[in-house]
Amino acid sequence: PRAYQILRTLSRNKRTVRKDVPDDFIFQVFDIMAQAHWHTFQVLTKRPARLARLVPRISERLRRYSGHLAPWPDQIWLGVSIETMQYSWRAEQLRRVPAAVRFISAEPLLGSLEQLDLTDIHWLIAGGESGPGHRPCDPAWVRELRDRCIEAGTAFFFKQWGGRTPKTGGRLLNDRTWDDYPQFTPVSM
Repeated sequence: PRAYQILRTLSRNKRTVRKDVPDDFIFQVFDIMAQAHWHTFQVLTKRPARLARLVPRISERLRRYSGHLAPWPDQIWLGVSIETMQYSWRAEQLRRVPAAVRFISAEPLLGSLEQLDLTDIHWLIAGGESGPGHRPCDPAWVRELRDRCIEAGTAFFFKQWGGRTPKTGGRLLNDRTWDDYPQFTPVSM
């Protein structure tokens, strides 16, 4: 019952790592995700510095739920939002987390990420903004990200062009969809 309440709160809230959420709540959420090995959890944050600070304590707790000494369960993927190069520092913080899959959500993509370092990033999801007042996504930004992902061996997923509704612009990039998912090797010590 307690686990169900925490995950229900998490799915409703969607901001687990925000500054007003107590550390103990975050620890409980990660405990539950570690126990639910049959699911894959994609944890996305705009506060990777806080997550990186909590990682040693989270890792210690997570080891209790794994059958080996892996620093991080394979089913808990971690990602950061990077909309423009102004937020590229989040990728460096993400690299400090020993997740089996580290990913970047470049959505809404609001500028070129040509200089973004993709080292140790396994997956990049790109997409335009949707909704009233949406800002346009330049196709050149998406193409350069796709090309850089191919060069770096990073899986690339193009979600949408954006517009008034998410489906307005479709999801074709150069006449095809890009639905790559990361190939990963379980983390070991």
